[in-house]
Amino acid sequence: MRSVWQSIRTTIVFMVVCGLIYPLLMVVIGQIAFPFQANGELVKGPMGTVVGSRLIAQPVTHPGLFQPRPSAVNYAGNGSGGSNLGPTNPALIKEVKGNISTFEKLNPGISVSQIGPSEVESSASGLDPDITVHDALLQIPSISKVSGLSTSELKQLVLSHVKGRFLGIWGEPHINVMDLNLALLKLEGK
Repeated sequence: MRSVWQSIRTTIVFMVVCGLIYPLLMVVIGQIAFPFQANGELVKGPMGTVVGSRLIAQPVTHPGLFQPRPSAVNYAGNGSGGSNLGPTNPALIKEVKGNISTFEKLNPGISVSQIGPSEVESSASGLDPDITVHDALLQIPSISKVSGLSTSELKQLVLSHVKGRFLGIWGEPHINVMDLNLALLKLEGK
């Protein structure tokens, strides 16, 4: 009987520590040390309406805006979900072929050999808010046709939004699609 009561007390202590104290401590640390990341900072668009977050990619339906990476979950709902399909899996091959077709429709004149892997493969989380510089530059001709802005203006806009490697060593230079599209709308005067 003594070990039963000891087990109950241990369970209650760990329930309080792990179920209440630790989560509350993490919330407080997040709010103090990382308020932007903890709250997701909603971004307001040209008309003052909330258009999304810089931390999570959103679907872009307007052909005159830069497109994010494909999503394994199609940006539906509040959850994330990457694709863990192997390179020979027929479902992955079908998804990549569909993404290539979509990219070619949005960007006529671009050959398959020019399309980077990040434009046709979904990210690990399925909600990656960034694209490579190469991917943004590939989209310039089609955006120029729709927006009426010159390709040189758009190239300058893209290059001004490049973020470098983390601490100068990790990752690749990238561009946040939300920031780039908001700057594009501002440039267009919308």
